Amino acid sequence: GGFVGMGMLDAACPGAVFTSPVPDQMQAATKAVNGGAGVLHIVKNYTGDIMNFDLAAQLTETEGIKVKSVVIADDVAVKDSLYTAGRRGVGGTVLAEKIVGAAAEAGADLDKVTALCQKVQDNVRSMGMALTSCTVPAAGKPTFELGEDEMEIGIHGEPGRTRMKLAPADQIVEMLMTPILEDLPFKSGDRVLAFVNGMGGTPLIELYVVYNAVNQMLKGRGITIARNLVGSYITSLEMAGCSISLLRLDDEMTRFWDAPVNTPGLRWGV
Repeated sequence: GGFVGMGMLDAACPGAVFTSPVPDQMQAATKAVNGGAGVLHIVKNYTGDIMNFDLAAQLTETEGIKVKSVVIADDVAVKDSLYTAGRRGVGGTVLAEKIVGAAAEAGADLDKVTALCQKVQDNVRSMGMALTSCTVPAAGKPTFELGEDEMEIGIHGEPGRTRMKLAPADQIVEMLMTPILEDLPFKSGDRVLAFVNGMGGTPLIELYVVYNAVNQMLKGRGITIARNLVGSYITSLEMAGCSISLLRLDDEMTRFWDAPVNTPGLRWGV
């Protein structure tokens, strides 16, 4: 909901905490924002979300509204999780919503914004870590147990890649960045948007410590941070930890990232 506004989303469809929204809700939102040119659904790769968004799109299309969907699946930590087939959609979602929202604001048609969203998905990779669990309000207790001297590589209140003893920030960044860099792969000469995201309970100063380590590591590999974003933008309630997302930029994505945006959660150029 914090990303609804000029230059970004026209609607957001949250379900209950860590639960997919229902098709009727998505259908209502789609109808509410349709201006006659069709609607793009940006869907995180969770099985329930995909199933419900597909059903909502079918229902909406029977009413003559054209709907397209792009699935964001950028998390390199887990191939198949408890709730996904394939990779989870995490921090890359925010980057896609900003870039695609700017293109829509500029008057791009449905095919164009869909292709641009897919290009973001194809060029973004993310990985996260948790220092604590989070507490779902309905449960009233932490989702999983994590010792005071432990951390989990992987996020979102479900098992990640591995659990280990706490390590210094530089080592944590290397553990997160190496799989990200090798997956696309990113290479010397690339220009990237580096996104260091807090999980909800991490002080901003610690996120900047992480960002500094990210910057040093990328410099060593000849990769230029052309744009950055540091802060808690896509969170897991009060979980302490962070995620790192790297988006390989081209001129088009950079231009739309720089375009004005005015939402509660993201604002510049206005």
